[in-house]
Amino acid sequence: MERLPRLRAIALAVAILAAALAAPAAQQSDDPGAPRSGAPLTILQLNDVYSTVPVDGAGGLARVATLKQRLTRAGVAPLMLLAGDFLSSSVASTIFKGEQMIAALNAAGLDVATLGNHEFDFGAEILLKRMAEARWQWVVANGVDRRTGKPIGGAAPYVVRTFGSLRVAILGLSSTEGFVGDRLPEFEISEPIRAAARYLPMIRRERVDAIVVLTHLTFEQDRALAERFPEIDLIVGGHEHFPITATINRTLISKAGSDAKFVARIDLLRRPGRPVDRFYELIPITSALPDDPTTAEVVNAWEAKLGAGLDEVVGTNRTPLEGTSQRLRTSETNLGDLVADAVRAAARSDAALVNGGGIRGDRVHPPGPLTRRTLTEIHPFGNVVTTLSVPGRVIVAALEHGVSRLPLTAGQFPQVSGLTFRVNPAASAGSRVSDLQVQNAPLDPGRLYTLAVPDFLLDGGDGYTMFKGEKILVGPEAGPTLAAALEQYVAGRREIAPEVEGRIAIAK
Repeated sequence: MERLPRLRAIALAVAILAAALAAPAAQQSDDPGAPRSGAPLTILQLNDVYSTVPVDGAGGLARVATLKQRLTRAGVAPLMLLAGDFLSSSVASTIFKGEQMIAALNAAGLDVATLGNHEFDFGAEILLKRMAEARWQWVVANGVDRRTGKPIGGAAPYVVRTFGSLRVAILGLSSTEGFVGDRLPEFEISEPIRAAARYLPMIRRERVDAIVVLTHLTFEQDRALAERFPEIDLIVGGHEHFPITATINRTLISKAGSDAKFVARIDLLRRPGRPVDRFYELIPITSALPDDPTTAEVVNAWEAKLGAGLDEVVGTNRTPLEGTSQRLRTSETNLGDLVADAVRAAARSDAALVNGGGIRGDRVHPPGPLTRRTLTEIHPFGNVVTTLSVPGRVIVAALEHGVSRLPLTAGQFPQVSGLTFRVNPAASAGSRVSDLQVQNAPLDPGRLYTLAVPDFLLDGGDGYTMFKGEKILVGPEAGPTLAAALEQYVAGRREIAPEVEGRIAIAK
């Protein structure tokens, strides 16, 4: 059984090797003697794409479109799949509610997609509108619109398609993580294992040659899926923001990182009397691939609409801000401290807790001017600062939950202000947090404290159910947005230089 840190190291090695071969992979057809030559189906995998344009020089949907077109011209049959999370979150999505992503992916030639947890960020009606605007096939086996009793947005639970001699089924499974049923009562998302158990027998009766499951699940859930259903040939997954390839029993699991910085190419070939062969390549999306003009025109038109207002300078940053997802979801960072401090300042509370997964951008922000665009990129969701009155034992429960998945990365990891504590990931569940202090004084489990949290956590998001029933001092209808709180905090100081202060000490 492989651990995620080892998988990450293996993925990095694969990425480095792929980068060295980027230009040939992007520009040349296969040697006729290559093992994957003649495969009737080539899957191009994307997942967790939040930007239509390159991020730090990598990615860009216009380049991805060029890759697909080149493969088509080389006689390959590419099928582009997207494993969820693309309508949100980004600066542009905050403004356009994901409309720009639909337009760019339509132009790039996306073929099949499933829903990720961030597809639900703008509510039911916006999601349904975006799904209707898409020209690709949606597959969602575990998401139902309660009002119709049918899959969300007219999606199919699965589709069966034929590529030459290969008959392939694609089943879609969406994430339950971060989904708040009370916030979206129109929809029901059932457990993915249960949905797979329902539909896989139907798929087997279709006499397919290969079963592909398009998921937006955690790696642990994908692993459980592969262990429970060994007939699955390939899991094309999302949710984690770094490349992963693993084989569980005979099932290949692939995740291609985020923001289209890589595309996973997976060729499927079945020879008589043998299981399906799967040939894998991780292709870096760099400037070695020129923009497809048609897709670039669509992308640039939306970028032009963002307006000059986003480029207004709010303040100046004197130190690099550590904003990579990996760090924010496993440890204290100076950007996490900054956001939590801004939330606590806006609420004037004793303490603040922000889920690390809610801080976006997935990069280190260099020293220099901080524009409204950058601050919106850091927190693009529109979440609101709420203030609670809670006994100390609730703060303990929240922190225990926040660190419960260490050493794995998890969006629930807490970035805090007004709090300091120690964590022992090896301790038993519920006993990992110690030496907890509030405002430099030992926490009293029975004392009431004011605690500021995003309304997403107030509603139980990322599993923070311990706040239910606690006294709300400032609710979502009255608090500022997190983006506004962050802008006010930076603008009020003009210059910032946050440092990691040791608020969260994690035992090695």
